[in-house]
Amino acid sequence: MADIQELEKIASQVRRDIVRMVHAVQSGHPGGSLGCTEFLTALYFDILKHNAKSFDMDAKGEDVFFLSNGHISPVFYSVLSRSGYFDVDELNTFRKINSRLQGHPTTHEGLEGVRIASGSLGQGMSVAIGAALTKKMNGEDTTVYTLHGDGELQEGQIWEAALYAPANKVDNLICTIDANGQQIDGSTDDVLSMGSIADKFKAFGWEVMTIEKGNDMTSVVDGLKHAKSLTGKGKPVCVVMHTEMGYGVDFMQGTHEWHGIAPSDDQLAAALGQLEETLGDY
Repeated sequence: MADIQELEKIASQVRRDIVRMVHAVQSGHPGGSLGCTEFLTALYFDILKHNAKSFDMDAKGEDVFFLSNGHISPVFYSVLSRSGYFDVDELNTFRKINSRLQGHPTTHEGLEGVRIASGSLGQGMSVAIGAALTKKMNGEDTTVYTLHGDGELQEGQIWEAALYAPANKVDNLICTIDANGQQIDGSTDDVLSMGSIADKFKAFGWEVMTIEKGNDMTSVVDGLKHAKSLTGKGKPVCVVMHTEMGYGVDFMQGTHEWHGIAPSDDQLAAALGQLEETLGDY
């Protein structure tokens, strides 16, 4: 079990990885990746029951995580490598020809830690329900986790899955919504307002909780532990996690403009100046 200070140091290094990966190829999605760094760090280094050194697709006896909003692959790849799934040096290949680290995660390259392709939004919850039901049928005391963007909730397949899970008592499932209020074309309210995400999931029969400070490590760790305590009681769990897009780099914070653009040389230097190198750059 990692302590909060240790997790914060890991998160700082992950943020350095994110901006360096995206800058190197002048392509990728830094905003949402930076905003979800506390979540992925807490999950893989403290919450998730997993074995990075013996990865297999079945994950028998392990918790499973599915990244549904696959465009935030930089944070996912960084956390996977830093937690031991593959060598950190492979981050150098991000988005390059023949790399296993494609812009959106895929499975046919055999990248350890990746169990679904998630370039097309809206599918992760459906996949997670299938995995969760399988684990229940196998008698496992394990949990399936997902992460979704709030803009992703505009996809219709999400709501089909959201109806199915409570109706079938998929209560070993925790779906977290990254509620940063931003998507590629602007704020989620301007593009297509979702109203109250919490109220919608409650109406569909989910157990719903909120993490108000999704960029505060203590709040995220405590929130995920509380979510885990709610499983096994007949309902799937939805965590509405409020984050800030671009968190950790002052000129990227709170705007959709950094959803999918890369920093210049000067901007990279400015970003790295705000992020402590704690584990060593790749």
